Amino acid sequence: MKPLQSAAMGFVFVALYARFHGYDAYADPFGWLLVLLGVRRLPRATPLRAAMLATGALTLAVSVPLWFPDVRDRLADLDASVGWSADLPAFALVTLLCHGLAEAAGAAGDERAARRLRLLRTVVVVVALLPVVVFGAGVDSLSSTAALAAQLLYVALVWLMFSCSGRVWAGGPGPRVASAAEPM
Repeated sequence: MKPLQSAAMGFVFVALYARFHGYDAYADPFGWLLVLLGVRRLPRATPLRAAMLATGALTLAVSVPLWFPDVRDRLADLDASVGWSADLPAFALVTLLCHGLAEAAGAAGDERAARRLRLLRTVVVVVALLPVVVFGAGVDSLSSTAALAAQLLYVALVWLMFSCSGRVWAGGPGPRVASAAEPM
């Protein structure tokens, strides 16, 4: 499996959930482990790879206790902003991943992929900061919009990871770079 395919499948596990007796059948820790394994297999020259690995380890560590229903429920009882803060390592990892891959794509001359990754990086930052408006400014009407934006972010991320997985700069086997006329 190519590095970004592993990461994409990890993001699928993180984005989906199905509760059985309070536990998520799509365990986020397993998803973050797949993401971390994918990042580990990226070329060593990938910008911010070490930061991605460190942030990925933190994200995995935070997700383990949150998989247990009692911990998750206690966190939710504290305040919604506390739950949001538990997601910050995940947003940081996705931001670093998009930024590092955008830099690698740009250095390899794959400007189309670099632009899309930079755009997604910006969207991640906006989505990560939406709860500040929802909880801090009391704009509760944006709560469902913020949740939907986070889910759509993961859909876009999975699609982009799979579409770029065969590129050499992403640890793929071939020298293929999409031309301007070719859909990505």
